[in-house]
Amino acid sequence: MELKTFAGGLHPPDSKEYSKEKPIERCPLPEQLIIPAAQHIGAPAEICVAVGDQVKKGQVIATAKGFVSVPIHASTSGEVIAIEPRLHPMGKPLPAVVIKPDGEDQWDESLQQNDPALLDADELKKLICAAGIVGMGGATFPAHVKLSPPEGKTIDTLILNGVECEPYLTADHRMMLEESERIIDGINILRKILGLKNAIIGIEVNKPDAIEKLTAECAPHNIQVQPLKVQYPQGAEKQLIDACTGRQVPSGGLPMDCGVVVQNVGTCAAISDAIRLGQPLVERVATVTGPGVIEPKNLLVAIGTPLQHLLDQCGGLDGEPVKIIMGGPMMGQTQLSLDVPAIRGTSGLLLFREGDLPRKQAGPCIRCGRCISVCPIHLQPTTIAAYARLERVDEAESNNALDCIECGCCTYICPATLPLVQSIRHIKGGIMAKRRKV
Repeated sequence: MELKTFAGGLHPPDSKEYSKEKPIERCPLPEQLIIPAAQHIGAPAEICVAVGDQVKKGQVIATAKGFVSVPIHASTSGEVIAIEPRLHPMGKPLPAVVIKPDGEDQWDESLQQNDPALLDADELKKLICAAGIVGMGGATFPAHVKLSPPEGKTIDTLILNGVECEPYLTADHRMMLEESERIIDGINILRKILGLKNAIIGIEVNKPDAIEKLTAECAPHNIQVQPLKVQYPQGAEKQLIDACTGRQVPSGGLPMDCGVVVQNVGTCAAISDAIRLGQPLVERVATVTGPGVIEPKNLLVAIGTPLQHLLDQCGGLDGEPVKIIMGGPMMGQTQLSLDVPAIRGTSGLLLFREGDLPRKQAGPCIRCGRCISVCPIHLQPTTIAAYARLERVDEAESNNALDCIECGCCTYICPATLPLVQSIRHIKGGIMAKRRKV
């Protein structure tokens, strides 16, 4: 049987063998939790506690500031010992609440359990917002916003992202194997909110155990499991929609423009916890891996845990890190230090030593067209990058630079090792700055 996929993309070595067989372990709490107020797309939350306050696990410590925003919660019980800018995964110090755990890990008594069968769609969305649920595949888009399509937008299909196409990462894979009941419960809650029956879980065939398990468990719920060809970046929304349904999201459009909502499987599990247990998003599963990590693991991590603490739980690194990546190697963010905290979008910590990564000087473009052949958005990366180097914003915009999803396929495949995606990212910033001035 020919497996479904999308046009374009590529298949880098997935390197998942380091951690795919490692069951999820709970990471012990560190001495301090550094919880940033900015952990999602949209307006950062506003800190509402003070130094010296005693907080409980799940207590709101920063309130949402607008519709595209969510509150931030304490990841454990303890004392607020500082409110100050701390190094953030975005690469600069940003406001954060620093909590010293008291060792009790006590939940806030005001959190309430609910039966989703007794709540309507609006009530469910309010609880999801209050719990701070965001997309946990890495994009961190507030979930309640995705679940609130504007009038005139009809949603007929819910797609669940179990692809995890980034090399090295295995957190979602382990979630599907170990937390399938929570995932399926979250899917059913999402279907009730959206008022639809059609739900598809997309999983690449390099996870046959997850496909087998979820196919059996989803059948009674009328949830379809769709095996997909292994092809990066199939976990991106537009590519996953194309692979699962054959529908195309229009240029500049959103999934809801073709009748689809996409959520990550980890997000589904968090939604189940938020509704049934009243527990906000204060922890997540992250993969800690890399060629030199002594014992790669999939860890259940309290939000705000320093990356160094995660590495310590894996026995450390055999050598010195020369590249620290939060997320996967293709779309993850390079970090300045292991003092950076894990946040809601931290799907993994990836470490490389000297010699683990090939180094090659960039050369001239040889007009081979490989970047065009693999671009999942069907752009011309070399053309846009050339305009970026010349700071020709208008020309880059007319070549649809803003449609670039920054997947890195063009840079990966380029025989001249040109920093194509970095150039495109730069000019996208210039385009947005120009639009703000208009």
